[in-house]
Order: sequence, then structure tokens, then C-alpha cells
Amino acid sequence: MRMVSVSATTVELAVAEGLRQLNVGRERAEVVVKTAPSKGFFGFGARPAVVEVSIIEDPVADAELFLREMFVTMRLAIKVNKQVKGREVTFDLSGDRVALLIGKQGRTLDAIQLLVNAVGNKYAKKPFRFIVDAEGYRERHRQKLVYQAKKLADKAVLLGREISMEPMVASDRKIIHNALQERNDVKTESRGEEPNRAIVIVPKTLKRANRVIKERVQ
Repeated sequence: MRMVSVSATTVELAVAEGLRQLNVGRERAEVVVKTAPSKGFFGFGARPAVVEVSIIEDPVADAELFLREMFVTMRLAIKVNKQVKGREVTFDLSGDRVALLIGKQGRTLDAIQLLVNAVGNKYAKKPFRFIVDAEGYRERHRQKLVYQAKKLADKAVLLGREISMEPMVASDRKIIHNALQERNDVKTESRGEEPNRAIVIVPKTLKRANRVIKERVQ
């Protein structure tokens, strides 16, 4: 919890200074008066007001504000649609230049999502899962990976050879693993070191051991 202790001649002035130091509005702050001010007697025994001002944490609001301020800084007219389901929050972005925020294979979008999670969960008592999407890109990307995984698995079984996919991020590898985990004719393995770690689809029956066909994800 972010909190400051402030003293001033009046409670109102102390609160105002606390809000200024924390850079929040009154609606986002909790105030506790520790010491009431006193003028004393003929100037003797006078004491200032002492208050503690703390921020009422709102991880979702912090994450959304970070996103919006980032787009303002980038001079991008991006609309942010928010959906909250328990502790999972999805920000779906839309706009004429939203493709810039997706990047190659969604890497820019992943980077933004990483930052949003860091900002939103910085002061959260329990972590939230923030998902940053762009006009439904993530679901389209997931479907594309699932389709390709099944197609390559069929090919691996037909040829009796291992098939190696191109290196991909951990989240994409997880999609591939999940898509093929219930098949009894192939298994999936992750091989290599980051950032060159890739999925290898291995048929249960190999016709030629140690032969690998490399397929690239378009």
C-alpha cells in the first residue's frame, strides 16, 4: 500500500498535500487523522494536524490508465474495450493503426501485455491476469496454430518422421502441446534454448530414426 504521513496547520491542508505527493484524486485515497490540530493557549502547546493518506488500490484502473496514456504518448487513436471476469481482465484494442500494436507473430502485443501485467499487479494484494488483445487477434492466432499443429501431426504420422516447427514463444508452444495432447499417435516435445526453442512433433512409430523435417509457421 502506498501511504504518506503529512502534517500541516489544518487537516484540509495536510490531506491536500498528501494527495499531491501521491498524485491521486480524493476518490482514490483513504485518510486517517492521526493528530487533530490545536492552536494551544496563547500560542503555547500548539500542534499541527497529522494525517496518513493512502491510495485505495485499483489494479484494473491502473492497468487501463497505463494503456490509454501509452497510446496518447504514441499519438495513436486506439479504442480500449475492457471485459472483467473475476481476476481475469481483457483489454481488446481497436483502431485504424491497431496492426502496429500486434507486430510480427504478435510479439509487440505480447510485450504490451507483459508491461500491463507489471503495472496492474505492482500493488495488487492478489494478482490479476491481464490479457491484451487486438480485434480478436489472439483467438484467430490460436485457431491458426491448432490447425497447423493437427496438419503437421498427420504428416508426421504419414511419413513416420519427426517434424520440427519453427521457434516460437512459450505461450504458442503451449497451444501446440494442448492441441495434440489427446492424440495417441504422436507426442510433442520442446527442444532447444530460448529464443530458439521449438516444438517437435514425434510420431509413435518412426520409419527413419533421427530424421527431422523442418516446417515453418507462416
